Amino acid sequence: MRMLISFQNKLVPVYFTTDSKQPVQKILKLLSGTLDNKIQTGKRAIQKCLNSLISIEIEGSEAILHSKSEYDTLALSLY
Repeated sequence: MRMLISFQNKLVPVYFTTDSKQPVQKILKLLSGTLDNKIQTGKRAIQKCLNSLISIEIEGSEAILHSKSEYDTLALSLY
């Protein structure tokens, strides 16, 4: 499943696996809170990834953040 979220004034696609046990709205709320927290208080590597974010993939309780550079791709825990 694919959805779009607004992050830093741009639309970012979020891909979900269909076997997720959590409701989509709860996952999106956790994702938004985590991204907002990391853009403000995260280290330079996380902020660099978030500034060039092109898509997000949700796998279980982790968000895989894909950026323009493959070296900046990160995994964040949502819980």
